[in-house]
Amino acid sequence: MTVVMHPRPNPIVAALYTLRDMDVQVIVEHGPSGCSFMASRPLENDGIRVVTSAMKEKDLIFGGIDPLVRTLNEVKREFNPKVVAVVGTCASTIIGDDIGAAVRRVDMGPDCKVFHVDCHGCIGANTEGAIRALVAGAKAGVIPQEECDRQTALLKAATDLEKKRGMAGKAYLSPAVSPTKLSVAKRVLAALSEGKKVSVCMIAKKELAYRFADLFVAVEEARRRLGGETLFVANMDGSVGLPRIRRYCSEINAELDADGVVIDRVVGGLDEYPVVGDRMKKEIDAFQPDLRIFLGICHAYPDLRQDDILITDQPRELANYLNQNFTCAVGEVNSHAMVMGVHGIVHLETADTIRELVRETKR
Repeated sequence: MTVVMHPRPNPIVAALYTLRDMDVQVIVEHGPSGCSFMASRPLENDGIRVVTSAMKEKDLIFGGIDPLVRTLNEVKREFNPKVVAVVGTCASTIIGDDIGAAVRRVDMGPDCKVFHVDCHGCIGANTEGAIRALVAGAKAGVIPQEECDRQTALLKAATDLEKKRGMAGKAYLSPAVSPTKLSVAKRVLAALSEGKKVSVCMIAKKELAYRFADLFVAVEEARRRLGGETLFVANMDGSVGLPRIRRYCSEINAELDADGVVIDRVVGGLDEYPVVGDRMKKEIDAFQPDLRIFLGICHAYPDLRQDDILITDQPRELANYLNQNFTCAVGEVNSHAMVMGVHGIVHLETADTIRELVRETKR
């Protein structure tokens, strides 16, 4: 068993983002005010209110139920929400606070659903926090049980994928600095100029599709001006997943349609990234491309080759790819922060480089 030493996503944070996907309006973290601060701020940019019970040292001794009750009452007065989730933390779990009892002490009104997620940072993979949030949400009637079961299976598949091919299977990965996008962009333009076939396969995780989808727009512009043949494959089926995730697909597809960009093969939804690789491979193999581009969770594709172009948003994942001699791997860092709260495609640096080179060739 590999002991992973580099920092990994936290189960508490995974629970927060899953509650966001469930359209929870207010999340109360029962813990100190700084708990999960870096994750909470982007969530607020995405329209979710995130507050804490601001536990102090004395609460670790005498219990933190009273601060939690006060926080819930303040949430009711300040926000008047319809759906509230209370998430446990390491601090509240260690001292054994009964979060459910605190929730029952507060009258949030007949129109408000309140539920709690028993969670802390030491329960294992980050996906365990997400699963606990789903189970609690289904029990509270916030999501259907069928969707909870579906999401749970996908999260377990994602955990398995990361252990086998991703960062969770390596003891330590140092964050890599991305090579420039120029050489990658030149390869794309050269292939199209020579009339070759280029496939672009996006295996995106949820909201990151807002940024990765920009590559379809740029490559389509290059094809129109330079020639060649393209195949666009993406996991953007808007008929599956939680309502928020479906909205992502709807907004992105509407913008692509407006730009005259067609996704030739839609394979799975934005939450199905760990299980769509084999189906995508069949579509790409049938096309027989001369150049293949993968972006998002690239290692979800089962047959990567060292001459493929790989685009990831994770510096450590980039290191993972470069260490395996994927020399055409580049990183689009900070992508997650860029897409929080947006409702349209966000420019990708690789795509902008392609556009700039294409426009220079027409001068």
